[in-house]
Amino acid sequence: MRIHVGLIGGGNISETHARAARGISGLSVAAVFGTNQQKVARLSAECGATPYFDFEKFLGHRPMDFVAIGSPSALHAEQGIAAARRGLHVLTEKPLDIVSIRGDALIAAAVEAGVKLGVFFQDRFKADLIRVKECVEAGVLGKLILADARVKWFRPASYYGDSHWRGTLRWDGGGALINQAIHTVDLLLWFCGEVLAVQAVRKTALHQIEAEDTLVASLEFKSGAIGALQAATSVFPGYPRRVELTGSEGTVIIEHDRLLAADLRKPRKDFCSTGDDRNASASSPTVSDVRGHQAALVDFINAIETNAEPRCSGTAARASLALVEAMYTACASGSRIEMNKSE
Repeated sequence: MRIHVGLIGGGNISETHARAARGISGLSVAAVFGTNQQKVARLSAECGATPYFDFEKFLGHRPMDFVAIGSPSALHAEQGIAAARRGLHVLTEKPLDIVSIRGDALIAAAVEAGVKLGVFFQDRFKADLIRVKECVEAGVLGKLILADARVKWFRPASYYGDSHWRGTLRWDGGGALINQAIHTVDLLLWFCGEVLAVQAVRKTALHQIEAEDTLVASLEFKSGAIGALQAATSVFPGYPRRVELTGSEGTVIIEHDRLLAADLRKPRKDFCSTGDDRNASASSPTVSDVRGHQAALVDFINAIETNAEPRCSGTAARASLALVEAMYTACASGSRIEMNKSE
């Protein structure tokens, strides 16, 4: 069975989606929509797809089974809703949108239209991270005590200066937290479960942007564990994302996408790293290793064909957006924000 995807966006992440799609047997890029004619024309030519600069005409292209959204974050829900209403399944880049109320509208539209909704949280497909998830669920770490996450990355001034939307409140919804660190926010929720309350402080320390390039938050989990998150695009030259989980029975450390250490009271020979990590996100916005996006695409296609839920559904992705919103509310208020009161 051949399946057809339409790409929404002609920029860096849509190029990633295209490269990922071209490596999947049975998947064709049918159409590309965007506002930058030069980029859309080039990407369409590379994929053998039809270029569109009119969104409604793009949505009417057939054959097309689903869309992959790579537009500015504030457009995700709006464009996803329009696609769902045309009977197209929707796989969007993170975040679901920049505010939960619009994310809720997208979730509702997908349900009403009977189409699948998924979000590109490709970390959920990385081998070592899946092992850590299984380890936590199996109780190997015992009772969770601490969760520490550091996304101390660097982006040059040109990263923001060459874009009309990055680092803006209207289109990006924020900065280093909602754009870069939201993958790690999703991981913390995936590993540790719900967050009850947050406190946070943010700064625009280096870049000439509206939003934050540096943020620190403290988290209180429903499990009783507490945690800390650092999110930055201001840390030269950029360091690997690091997540440390400590429980009553030991600690695991993740660096980028690789299990760096598993120090357990009862060591397990089968709990070791694959050693496979090609993540260069600390210092580059270009995704050089598209295997995670390929896995997300394959999972989404399987969800369509078998009427299953994608590994990261819209509902699952909403949790990270709600937590990000709570962190921003905490920054603005200087107060401890309880999650059930922040939405």
